[in-house]
Amino acid sequence: MDLECVIYEKKEGVAIARLNRPQVLNAMNKQLWLDLQAALDDAREDDAIKVVVITGEGRAFSTGADLKESKNRTIEAYRDYLVSLQETSRTVIRFEKPTIAAINGFAIGSGYELALACDIRIAAEEAKIGSPEAKVTSSVTGGAFRLVQELIGPGKARELLFTGEYIDGVEAMRIGLVNQAVPLDKLMDTVVQMAAKIAENSAFSLKMIKKGLNLARGETSLEALMDFEVEACLACVSTKERQASLTAFEDRKK
Repeated sequence: MDLECVIYEKKEGVAIARLNRPQVLNAMNKQLWLDLQAALDDAREDDAIKVVVITGEGRAFSTGADLKESKNRTIEAYRDYLVSLQETSRTVIRFEKPTIAAINGFAIGSGYELALACDIRIAAEEAKIGSPEAKVTSSVTGGAFRLVQELIGPGKARELLFTGEYIDGVEAMRIGLVNQAVPLDKLMDTVVQMAAKIAENSAFSLKMIKKGLNLARGETSLEALMDFEVEACLACVSTKERQASLTAFEDRKK
């Protein structure tokens, strides 16, 4: 796949998409969002892929919108850019397969919001994470108004959004914004190990579990969610791989 702003590779059930504008700390332009969307589309259609990892090339995950470009945009062009951003964010949030953000450095603004959209976040201890929108007369995107409050609660979310302050990976783990914080030189090994654990499991089960988790976010009633849980479980146990999975699980316990 020939992409201008994303390095995309696949191996052993895991797809890795690296945001690739290191000369501007992976600041996001429209082409980057389009390339990331293309990589996600490929991962969705490839049955061999069970997990998608998103990270950044160089010393940043992403520093958010490319302010040099946005400074001279017309309102119409800015709307067009935001539509691309939101569409890709929706794709990540609703993606059928598990997603992991490997936060290797700066994750700021819409870069931070992209990490929020992933299912799991693992950060370098020295990463810098935050939303500076209030400092540059902007506002958050990518579903972050909901996502950040779900992770760290409304009070802490308001503190970070109102102050625009950055936190490091260690503090992000302490408040529940990321799942783990590890030394930078161990980041990708940690992420790949977790991705491999996930990739060992049933693709259909992962799909049903993620769908249920998304339904449980408040987009449906508890009754409808519990009805879905019954149908999802029945769909899983009716698959051909069910008995093989049970046998393998029993063998591991011996």
